[in-house]
Amino acid sequence: MTDTQFDVLAIGNAIVDILVYTDDRFLNTHGLIKGTMGLVDLDASCALYDKVGAALERSGGSAANTIAGVASLGGRGAFIGKVCDDQLGRVFSHDMRAIGVYFETAPTIEGAATATSIVLVTPDAERTMQTYLGACVELSPDDVSAEEISAAQVTYLEGYLWDPPAAKQAFIKAAELAHNAGREISLSLSDPFCVDRHRADFAELVDRYVDILFANEEEIMSLYQVESFDEALAAVRGRCKIAALTRNAEGCVIVSGNELCTVVAETVDEVVDTTGAGDAFAAGFLAGYTRGCDLPTSARMANIAAGEAISHLGARPEACLADMVVERMGRNLR
Repeated sequence: MTDTQFDVLAIGNAIVDILVYTDDRFLNTHGLIKGTMGLVDLDASCALYDKVGAALERSGGSAANTIAGVASLGGRGAFIGKVCDDQLGRVFSHDMRAIGVYFETAPTIEGAATATSIVLVTPDAERTMQTYLGACVELSPDDVSAEEISAAQVTYLEGYLWDPPAAKQAFIKAAELAHNAGREISLSLSDPFCVDRHRADFAELVDRYVDILFANEEEIMSLYQVESFDEALAAVRGRCKIAALTRNAEGCVIVSGNELCTVVAETVDEVVDTTGAGDAFAAGFLAGYTRGCDLPTSARMANIAAGEAISHLGARPEACLADMVVERMGRNLR
């Protein structure tokens, strides 16, 4: 494995998404909070699956979606995540390799099945997720390879994966290996409820290890327990090299030291499903950043990728993001 073989290596939950159209009444009937991700056991997942309508199965997982976006932008991607050696695990592995992503994490042979997430999409394009982590919780420091980490410009960590204790150890190991090799660490806060569960740990992680932080408005305000976005912006400044903060239709704000740039959101004909918008945003930004693009250019690429993600059902790109960047920015990434 050669130096900087990968632009981005992502570590996260390896999940197969079960995408379902539904409505607010269904969410309310089953006590689900719109726009959030809840963790459930296998029985609860199966019970909910029996109650939903027709479903579409697609490989997913937040960090896995991000690395799929990096690949669609012509980037060199790798992924570390745990699946079971079952049908869905083999589907997930095939899907990652088919898009050119390096994925060699050893699957589990016994125990919990490959993870699934029931993604309930309401008419307003919001997504509500009920996730069974399954084999994901088996990820351990042993799955983190020093050779792979040192071969990536940026190692990207998914906040959702902070729940299992062994995964925390894997994150810390990856962060220390990356910095020892002169590489960078990126973290996505993932979800406001995830931040609520791990606020102190995330704040320490940002201060000690994170070079590039991704968060939306609600997540960054929750992390620093402030009442406004401006207060959160002031709180995060200087705590990491770059903070890339999304504000839905208002676009994004990127802060790095004394530099601050705001980039408007891309125009989208119709918002179909917001699943994976943050994942795609991170993909676009990291794809630009690892190619040496400046912050405004990387942010524009991030917004283009996010706009594509919300234009269709499902989190992974359906159009070639590299071609979209050429069309809208005149920048050839290949």
